[in-house]
Amino acid sequence: MKRRNYHIIAFEGSLVIIFIAGICFFAAAQEKDPAKLFQSRSFTAPGSFISPEGPAVDAKGILYVVNYLHKGTVGQILPGGQAAIFMQLPNRSIGNGMRFTRSGDMIIADYINHNILKVDMAGRQSVILVHEPAMNQPNDIAIDKNDRLYASDPDWKKGTGRIWRIDPDGGARVLDSSMGTVNGIEVSPDDRVLYVNETVQRKIWAYDLSREGNISHKRLLIEFNDFGMDGMRCDRKGNLYVTRYGKGTVAKISPRGKLLREIVLNGKDPTNLAFGGKDGRTVYVTVKDNGNIESFLADIPGREWKMMKR
Repeated sequence: MKRRNYHIIAFEGSLVIIFIAGICFFAAAQEKDPAKLFQSRSFTAPGSFISPEGPAVDAKGILYVVNYLHKGTVGQILPGGQAAIFMQLPNRSIGNGMRFTRSGDMIIADYINHNILKVDMAGRQSVILVHEPAMNQPNDIAIDKNDRLYASDPDWKKGTGRIWRIDPDGGARVLDSSMGTVNGIEVSPDDRVLYVNETVQRKIWAYDLSREGNISHKRLLIEFNDFGMDGMRCDRKGNLYVTRYGKGTVAKISPRGKLLREIVLNGKDPTNLAFGGKDGRTVYVTVKDNGNIESFLADIPGREWKMMKR
């Protein structure tokens, strides 16, 4: 009798294990379900940001966006969507593009004062990493695995622009001065390609990127015949996510320049995006016309999310 009870208990235990495993499998399948991917929703309340830009996610998964409540601030948004002012930038500075270094410092392009700022997160204090009067305006920035920065520098009136490299010690040099109105900029996951888009010309260019941070072999990745472009980010496999300003979409483009899909947003004027969330697959999009942040789930984690020390 005891032996029979032992088999019954073992059998019932197996059923429990199978049941739990089934639940886990179903949950994982739901998470990967294509029907759940790429569906944008409001993440923060409309009107809470004035010209939101520069989304960046730190190693703890906290999102930061400039111009929360009023210009010149950096807003901190928790995973649940609760927002607060993290800091007010000094000297009437207004941020645009933002990134995080591997050591956790926040980098901000201050387009008003021609600065690249570095923020100590613990003290919430900024210092000037680069002040370059020759810049029209540091607009968007990208960062490689060695914490070298690449900044787009558009001249909106002339329809021209340049690409700058900023080294960790603060040295700055022009990499290309023959661009159109450069805007979004990003580095590939292997640090071998630099992508730069031109908003007015509606083109995305790719350069070979050397270990020393120099560029060569400029080629056209893709060109659009309508609407502009703004910020860009890569996922871990090198697909490029590009905000289509005025169209209200985010374009997903393969490393070979093939348009894979366009994610439809609620707002029409997306300015930039960043990957975050618990597994790096949540894409946060700053939207100017609605003054808020939208989010959607991607199928692949972001490049920087994978690169950050955690």
